[in-house]
Amino acid sequence: SRALPLDWASLTWPEIAALPDAGMDAVLLPCGATEQHGPHLGTGMDTDLAVRVCAAVSAATKVPVLPALSYGCSLGHSHRWPGTLALQPQTLIALVTDIGDWLHRAGFRRLYLVNAHVTNAAPLRCALEILRSRYDDMMVAVINTADVSSRVRRAFFADAQDWHANAAETALMLALSPTLVRRRLVATADDPDRTQGLVFAHPVNRTSANGVTGHPSRASAAQGKKLFRWIVADLTKLVRRSLREEPPIDSSYFTRIDPPTPRSRA
Repeated sequence: SRALPLDWASLTWPEIAALPDAGMDAVLLPCGATEQHGPHLGTGMDTDLAVRVCAAVSAATKVPVLPALSYGCSLGHSHRWPGTLALQPQTLIALVTDIGDWLHRAGFRRLYLVNAHVTNAAPLRCALEILRSRYDDMMVAVINTADVSSRVRRAFFADAQDWHANAAETALMLALSPTLVRRRLVATADDPDRTQGLVFAHPVNRTSANGVTGHPSRASAAQGKKLFRWIVADLTKLVRRSLREEPPIDSSYFTRIDPPTPRSRA
């Protein structure tokens, strides 16, 4: 029988309490977004991907997967295309640190922030900084699905550096969630990457004509299946390797070390 993910929302409190006691002190948090993805993809694409990746990794590792964050830091997508519902960076930081506080109190010490939306990365990194400074024994990792490994990164960046709703994302949805794809629009959705050589980070309304950057017309469901297998396999390997990871030096964040006392000269 196929292994099932360990779904936090389906567990009771005694079942959750038993996990750290049994040695499972890790959790996966799928981080997505609700934002325009061009004329051919649904606004829930990033969340759908994060949830599916985490479910598959949970099934392989038995690390519980938390309910997903369906809203993210999508301010760069502007108000030009309806559908985007964005959080301020400080809101996302507060959400994740609040979740981290509750996880720590429940006995969980390893938090994987599995991010499927590029511009969530900076707020998630800030949340990581806060949590590891707040708790001496908590470890947090920000893992972006698009660059979990070199082979995955090459696939995402194959048709654009500043990619969005491109061949890779379209292929993934063709394979995983075809109801999020408007197939008749895929062939005409291509829009080139206009960001090469620019110094400033411009919002999408100033870099894309239709909300796309890349070539979704090149996508196929077969490519999406292969790419999803890579993401899951490479993230599973990373999670398994880190489940027993400990800090290289056992030294408290909160304990000051005093400089050595100079020796007096006779």
